[in-house]
Amino acid sequence: MKIGIMVSEGPYNHQASDTAYLFARTAIEKGHKVPRVFFYHDGVNNSTKLTQPPQDDRNVVNRWSKLAEDHGVDLVVCVAAGMRRGITDDILAPGFRISGLGQLVEAGIQCDRLVTFGD
Repeated sequence: MKIGIMVSEGPYNHQASDTAYLFARTAIEKGHKVPRVFFYHDGVNNSTKLTQPPQDDRNVVNRWSKLAEDHGVDLVVCVAAGMRRGITDDILAPGFRISGLGQLVEAGIQCDRLVTFGD
C-alpha cells in the first residue's frame, strides 16, 4: 500500500510530528511505501536545520532526514507556510525541499491513503 502523510504541527510543541514519524517508519518496516510527507502550517518547522534540541532529547528533524535518506521519502515543505515562518531553502535540513500544495494533492491522488497528523 502507498501511504502519503501530512504533518501540520511543529516538532516540539505537539506529539503529531513524533507520531507521524513513528507511523511512517513502522509502515515502511511492514512493507508499505511512503513516497511523500508533506509539511504544512506549523509542520514546516520540522524542516529547519537550525533546530538544536538538548543532547538528551530526540532530534525530530534528524529523524525525518534519516528517513528520507534511508528510504527515499520525499519530504516536502509548503512554500506559503514556510515563507510565513521564515523557512527558506538555505536553512532546510537534508532531505527536505520546498514546493507548493500541488505536491499534497498529487500525494492524495497517487497514494492509497493520505494520513494527517496535527490540527
